[in-house]
Amino acid sequence: MDFCPKCGAVLFQKKEKEACPRCSYSSKGKIKIISSEKIEEKPEELEVIKKEMETFPIIVGKCKKCGNDKAYFWTAQTRSGDEAETKFFKCTKCEFTWREYR
Repeated sequence: MDFCPKCGAVLFQKKEKEACPRCSYSSKGKIKIISSEKIEEKPEELEVIKKEMETFPIIVGKCKKCGNDKAYFWTAQTRSGDEAETKFFKCTKCEFTWREYR
């Protein structure tokens, strides 16, 4: 498949020359663009290793178990919709989890 050097459209064959359907480019007497694209075999399949990673924000919160001052933070609606959501904390050091109600 050849492409027009002026506008990039696909050239089509007209008698002994190639012509562009968009612009008036013709390949007769000019340098012909030759495209050479190799299609290689599919790479072998790779094994995907799933690892759970926590991407929660880290806040300042004192752990009741080890005394560390940093914890992951997230919220969840654990009660009815008209009540406040529950805040959960997880220590970045010992992974102790606690919650806070409002």
